[in-house]
Amino acid sequence: MRTTALASLAILFMSVIFTGCGSGPASNTNSTNAVADQPATPNVASDQTTNDAPTLTPLFKAYCDAKLKNDEAALRKVFSQGTIKSFEEQMKADRIKTLVKFLEDEKVSESRCEVKNEKITGENAVAKIFIDSYPNGFDIYFERENGEWKMTNKSPTFEAMKQTNTNSSPAR
Repeated sequence: MRTTALASLAILFMSVIFTGCGSGPASNTNSTNAVADQPATPNVASDQTTNDAPTLTPLFKAYCDAKLKNDEAALRKVFSQGTIKSFEEQMKADRIKTLVKFLEDEKVSESRCEVKNEKITGENAVAKIFIDSYPNGFDIYFERENGEWKMTNKSPTFEAMKQTNTNSSPAR
């Protein structure tokens, strides 16, 4: 199952490369991990910055700091409850004991930990993150829980890619 997690990350990365940022509104699926009323993906060129994510930057910096320090407790604080539950299910299937180990393939550094183009809609947000593993960045969803912003493991780019694959499947 660890291969599944790596394959998911590879598909996500490839979807960013092939679909770019101009992917219109995100589909709101009814899966158990879907965020209600998810905001639309910002329709901006990948090199255009509309804002420096003043609301979400502190959270994303906390994520990068936790990754750099391999701080399990701090990592758990930056993710939403639904995301932690999803991670734990995958970790159990992969027989991985810690979130630090599970997320080890996501490479961050002090020099490449940025979030841009936040778009907040009520209790949900979307923004483009940049880390060493994803130098071109990709959009992810954030949500507010108990008054605090949390990262999710959902990406409008990845969801658009999954929907495109579902819609283009040949009829039998």
